Amino acid sequence: MASILRAGVIGAGVFGAHHAGCYASAPGVRLCAVIDTHADRASALAARFGAVAYDDLAQFLAAVDLVSIASPATAHAPAALACLRAGKAIYVEKPIATTLEDADAIAAEAAGRSLVVACGFLERAAFEVMGLFDIPQAPLRMEATRLGPASPRNLDVSVVADLMIHDLDLALCLSRGAPLAVEAQGTCETHSLLDTAEAEVNFDDGFTALLTASRVANDRRRTMRLVYPSGDLTIDFLSHSFVNATGFALNEDYGETPAGKDRLGASIGAFLAAVRGDAPRPLADEIDGARALDLALAVEQAIGR
Repeated sequence: MASILRAGVIGAGVFGAHHAGCYASAPGVRLCAVIDTHADRASALAARFGAVAYDDLAQFLAAVDLVSIASPATAHAPAALACLRAGKAIYVEKPIATTLEDADAIAAEAAGRSLVVACGFLERAAFEVMGLFDIPQAPLRMEATRLGPASPRNLDVSVVADLMIHDLDLALCLSRGAPLAVEAQGTCETHSLLDTAEAEVNFDDGFTALLTASRVANDRRRTMRLVYPSGDLTIDFLSHSFVNATGFALNEDYGETPAGKDRLGASIGAFLAAVRGDAPRPLADEIDGARALDLALAVEQAIGR
């Protein structure tokens, strides 16, 4: 493994810029390349960090060791497969793909080439630094609300695949069982795809997840209530605070930690550690991405979309 990892970013929008900034500031990494279907965006982002803007994918891939894919969701799978076939480790924003067939193809390509794949489930970084994954009890119930105002971004997928998928992933992390049944409802308010969704997911271990998501809300909300046999935990992800009645010790100052302040940076840091062989896996990998996508598609199917 090279002492300096050469990073590239596919997608020069808002999130692509965040990824580029993380690589530009990471030790032992050099942001070398940016590519976007909008050449002006790629040039502007590359110039900002001293990288090179490309309009040819093969040339872009030849210039890097690893890639972040922060393009629109419907373009994730083709880009991921092209990168893997070129022998590059990848970090894919969520959702990892828009079909299970594509998610499975990504997993198969990564396994066949022994390449690291990370998926962008950033709330895992918060859970990890809080110490939530270390609670010895399994929760009985999750109630999650994830609301945001209207935005021109991420409209190529539904609110389920855009926002709710974060909480679906956390439900899969916390439950010791498998999803058993899904009931859901939702609406298309201003777009052809779902803008609001409510879902109840029941797991075969008795765990229940109640999830609400909207991308046409008046303001932002990111809250979660977890019910354990010993008590409740209520989290506000925006204020980095929680009320803990579980009896288990958690890090009340997690919002002041590096990972609490910069979940993307922590997630990319874990990806880089896995690429270097310093960690067994990233925070979330291609299998996690496929499982969350599978459940997101089940929610959409239950709504009838």
